[in-house]
Amino acid sequence: MSKLNKFTGLMAAAAMATAVSGTVLAHGDVTPQAVNTEGLAQLGEEWADTNPYRDSDDFDRAVEIGASAYNQNCARCHGLDGISGGIAPDLRFLTPDYDGDEWFKYRVINGAVRDGAVYMPRMADTLSQEALWAIRSWLETKYVEE
Repeated sequence: MSKLNKFTGLMAAAAMATAVSGTVLAHGDVTPQAVNTEGLAQLGEEWADTNPYRDSDDFDRAVEIGASAYNQNCARCHGLDGISGGIAPDLRFLTPDYDGDEWFKYRVINGAVRDGAVYMPRMADTLSQEALWAIRSWLETKYVEE
């Protein structure tokens, strides 16, 4: 085989590998998916400081909605069933109290950006606080004490 053919073949293989690796390594569709919060008390525009569903009659419904919402919007980075594979924080360790709520609220409102790269989108730009507190409610059922 001539040097030109080897070089051309090598370049074609490199181009294909580059194209495929972007697809394989990507998170997939990270556009937040809509969450139907029907059946939950509406919380209004101003964010609650703590999970409003934790000690309410809506907790079981919030957990049900939150499980589906987590799987659609969070699992690709934070892991199935809340168990992180290391790419993002393991949310099962968020304490089900004010401190855990404060961290959760801050992160879903502000997202996470490091050196200009988005590590987590601002989920509150797309999902309602009802949907996000429902996710938090579901996470509380997965809590693991450190």
